[in-house]
Amino acid sequence: MTTTVYARVESPLGELLLVGEVVADGPDAAGAAGVRLRSLSVPGQKGGAVVQDGWRHAPEAFTEVARQLEAYFAGRSTRFDVALVEGAGTEFQRRVWAALESIPYGSTVSYGEVAARVGASGAGVRAVGTAIGRNPLLVVRPCHRVIGADGALRGYAGGLERKKLLLGIEGGAG
Repeated sequence: MTTTVYARVESPLGELLLVGEVVADGPDAAGAAGVRLRSLSVPGQKGGAVVQDGWRHAPEAFTEVARQLEAYFAGRSTRFDVALVEGAGTEFQRRVWAALESIPYGSTVSYGEVAARVGASGAGVRAVGTAIGRNPLLVVRPCHRVIGADGALRGYAGGLERKKLLLGIEGGAG
């Protein structure tokens, strides 16, 4: 049985809601607190997590994630190294999310480029956009690095102003 824990962390994007699962395989597999991150969402996010009955407020479980987020927002870190819940999403979504994780810090790619990387070019671009929109790990899994083919900022579940802010932190288009 897994226990769901959560915490709230202040950030330049507003108060982030971190949700994780305490795992039975212990600290070695999931980090210092034995917690895998399942969701990171921003206020008002389309499809963002909402605290549920039975979840335990456990800010201590997210100390390392909070430290990495603070370093990222301060421009001192370019990547995240946190244990994530495995098996979330469909097989297609996981392929798209893996492609997001391969986009280098400070870079942007188009939705079409992501579609080509996962073998879903052409009409598959729309499906890729939908999968990106369902990314439960904003910031950590950098969906903000995906832009329109014309270079315009498009579709971010946390809002385009937040996407612009994240790209600005990274020194990319924004």
